[in-house]
Parts: sequence; structure tokens; C-alpha cells
Amino acid sequence: MNESSYGQRGGLSQGRLERLSRALEGYVERGEFAGVTAMLYRHGELAYAAATGWQDREAQIPMQRDTIFRLASMTKPIIAAAALTLVEEGKLRLSDPVDAWLPELAQRMVMRDPHGSPDDVYPSPRAITLHDLLTYRLGLGWGKTSLGPSLLTLTAAPIAQALQIPNAQRLAPDAWLARIGEFPLAYEPGTRWLYHIASDILGILIARVTRKPLEVALRERIFEPLGMVDASFVVPAEKRSRLAVLYGPAPEGGLAVLDHPQTTGWAEPPLFASGGAGLVSTANDYLRFGRMLLGKGVLDGVRVLSHKTVEAMTTDYLTPEQHTHATFAMSTTEMWANRGFGYGVQVVTKQTGFGPSVGTFGWPGGLGTAWYVDPQEDLVALILLQYQNAIVAADWRSTIGGDFLTLTYQAIND
Repeated sequence: MNESSYGQRGGLSQGRLERLSRALEGYVERGEFAGVTAMLYRHGELAYAAATGWQDREAQIPMQRDTIFRLASMTKPIIAAAALTLVEEGKLRLSDPVDAWLPELAQRMVMRDPHGSPDDVYPSPRAITLHDLLTYRLGLGWGKTSLGPSLLTLTAAPIAQALQIPNAQRLAPDAWLARIGEFPLAYEPGTRWLYHIASDILGILIARVTRKPLEVALRERIFEPLGMVDASFVVPAEKRSRLAVLYGPAPEGGLAVLDHPQTTGWAEPPLFASGGAGLVSTANDYLRFGRMLLGKGVLDGVRVLSHKTVEAMTTDYLTPEQHTHATFAMSTTEMWANRGFGYGVQVVTKQTGFGPSVGTFGWPGGLGTAWYVDPQEDLVALILLQYQNAIVAADWRSTIGGDFLTLTYQAIND
């Protein structure tokens, strides 16, 4: 049967998409990953959905479209969107200092040498704004500074355990932010992109402004309007059978179990709901979030954000100088050579190969989750696998990421 006889959905050749299916199945058959879920949404319809392999390889429980995944840093775009709803309501302004809501961050000192002593400081020339937090340029975060190791220990449970971060502290949100407030800034606000910490701060900001727990604020502002029925910071007992086992590389080769549904750290509400990495969800749910952004803020007639807000969220704010910094110690190439950063999402600034178009946006998770919204191609692409080493420092460390994009884009047939 030739590929044209398969027909197409959403302008994607179903015959050519079989190449994608075979590739994903190959990763499972070779034992590189236990299971994979992938979805493609284009031209108003679900054009492809595959659940391959196992959500629990040892128990032989098949991967499903409603399998629950630990989103890790795919939490960050959701937090950014929730913060932007507060801007739309006039409760926050992008350019205003956040001192009134986050006094722990007021009157910052800045290190003279980001790699030197935290005691050698000078007063910050200005306050931290919401725009700084949304663009990860508050001056503090994961990255190549002398503060990096200490900040890493402040990663909240249970994501800290899933990422195998040693000596992680367990602090409630207010105590956590007070601890953050004890650090000087590594850079002046607005001058350098640094990872992760900003999203955890945004989660606390959202809770304080709404006067509601972060989970409740997200449910009211994002999850319920979009119909994201499984998105949460906790997996209740009645849903535990749908939670995928989290795997990672075993020292002797093969797969090691890092978090199991029967003993999962997501069984109970966390002490600190991490806006940077704490959520769980499904492919079905996150596709709805991506579709809302593809729809310029609207999904199924429900508007969550204005189209101008989505434009702002997906604009690259990094300066030319900031584009030259790899940021992560483990980055082997210049991280921002072909992409920039908006509000909680990276944005493709230069097409490489025949993958995502200029303007494509998204942000991956370090436990093997990634999504892409390509407005030029009217496409949402989503791939979820539960493997701790698949994505490191926002880049795929497995060829499955590149294969997924290549085999998605080669299937475009209109």
C-alpha cells in the first residue's frame, strides 16, 4: 500500500506518520525507554495519537493516552500563563516592582563577581519586576554562579527526589522565600537569564495575590476553564493506577525505577507546591493547554488569555548579549543560538533543518516531557516519556527528541 492511500488528517500524511510510530516503537523495543505517548494536533483536529510500550514495564501495564506523567519543568509555562491572568485583571503590572507582594526580595544586593564571594556586594540599581520573573532575569537562579549549588538544594520535594538532587531542604513556601531572600543576586535584574527559581517565586506570588493555595488558583484560572481534569500537584489514590513509573539510567545499564506509583512522592499534597516543576498531568490535558495558546488564548469558545497576552508570552526578550550565554554548565553549545525566551517558554528564532518554524514555542521537562506549538504550521506536538535523563538543561540527550520532530514535520502534506 502506498503512503497516499492512507489518507491524511490535519494535513498530515497518515502513511508518513507510520514512520514516526515505527521509530517510537523502536526505542521501546531496544529498551531505551519503557513507554512513550505522543500527540499531534493540526488544523483543528487530532491528527495523531500514539501510546507505545509500558507505563509500568515490570508489571506490564500498557502506556495509555490518559497515563499521568510528572511534568517537571513543563509546569513553568502553566505558571507563567496563570501569572499573566493576574496582569489582565489589573492585579499585577509587568513593569512594577514585586516588593509589595514579595518583601523578601526587596532591597537586593548584587554580587560584584557572580563566581566569587556572596559577601562582596553592592546595592541593586533597581527592584525586581514581574517582567524579570517571567523572563527568568531577576538575577538569581540555577546556572554557572557560585550560588548555584546552594540554590539547587532548595529544590522542592518531590521533584528534588525525582531529579536525585542531594541534600534537598524541605521548606514551606514562606520559609523557602525567606531563605531565597538571604542570598544576594548574582546579576543585576534584567541582565542575565538564570533558570528555575523564578517560577517557584511566581507560584508564591500567584498564591499571595489571589489569597488562595497555588493549586486552587491554577484550578480556577487554568485547569477548569481548559478542562484539564488530571492536572494537579498530587496524584490521589483513585488515580494512582494511571501514574507512570519514573525511570532513569541504571548504573549497570538499562532502566532504574526512580519513583513508583505505590511509593510515589506525589501521593500527598506537597509542603511547597513548586511552580517550577511540581505538576502532574496527562497528554490529553497538556494538549488542551497547547491548543489554547495556539488559539491565541481561546479553547472551545473559552478565553483564558487575550491574543495580545499570548503574543507577549511568546516574544523573545533576550538581548543580543544574553543570546551568547549558554547558562547551564552542562550545555555543550550556545543554548540561545537559535532560540530565545519569552514568558515561561522558549521561542525558535532561527529554523534549523526542517524542524520547527521560526516562532515555535514551548518548554520541556527534565523527566522526559516536551511540547511544541508551531503557529506557522498550525500545529501542537507533544511527546511524553518518563525517563529522568532524556532531557538535561532543556535539551534532549536522546535522539528520540530529534527523531520525533523530524518525523512529525516530514509528514506535513499540504
